[in-house]
Amino acid sequence: MMGSMMVRVLLLLVAGLVHGQDKPTRLTFEVASVKPSKPGGRGGAMKVLPGGQEYVAQNFPVRLMIARMHLVPPRQVTGGPDWMDSELWDIQAKADRPGYTREQMLEMLGNLLEDEFKLKLRKDAKEGPIYALTMDKSGLKMKVNESPEDFEIPIQGGPGGVTVGKRVAMDRLCFTLGTFLQNNERPVIDKTGLTGYYDFTLSFLPELPPGFDKEKLPPEMLARPSLFDAVRSQLGLKLEATKGPVEYYVVEHIEKPAGN
Repeated sequence: MMGSMMVRVLLLLVAGLVHGQDKPTRLTFEVASVKPSKPGGRGGAMKVLPGGQEYVAQNFPVRLMIARMHLVPPRQVTGGPDWMDSELWDIQAKADRPGYTREQMLEMLGNLLEDEFKLKLRKDAKEGPIYALTMDKSGLKMKVNESPEDFEIPIQGGPGGVTVGKRVAMDRLCFTLGTFLQNNERPVIDKTGLTGYYDFTLSFLPELPPGFDKEKLPPEMLARPSLFDAVRSQLGLKLEATKGPVEYYVVEHIEKPAGN
């Protein structure tokens, strides 16, 4: 009897250890400072610094932080008080060691917002108008980039108003294309099946505000293709207007950090 009881105790201990190993570790910064930005602050920035240990945000509203963190436009972060848009914040945070990925650092940011702002988000999806990004029959024209993470901004403006991508994942490309098409308010959803990182140059005639006189643009820019044609001819991808699930992040609760 004593032997069987001992066996049961040992089995319970092993089960507890296995269960504990299965529980994922909550990624958090080792030290962090969250403060209101100085009055009159301009030029907002939000990025992971090279090395994968430090994260900074300057003159950034919380709603935009959440949107950038999840790579969606701010209109897809709903609910919450007005100060999420009107008040700006500075964050300086450092992990316990270098070498974290960009995704891990953004997970730490999400946990920091939960801890400091008592943020509670609910992810929701609704059927709505989207642009589906798919492979074009002409074949992929972007160059695969297998280099390690360098924490540089992956998509930037290049000389002559072109867009240059370096080590770009598909979720980042979709987010950027969505900003180019923001007049339509259709998010771009990845349907390519591509899982790597890619380099490219994209040159197109941007969407112009209503009433803008095209003749004010340089002739070389007027000669560029539309974004839809450029995505097909220069990237080997295709944008198609359709319907699909649109992700929303609903703010169920948020508070200003203690002392602010």
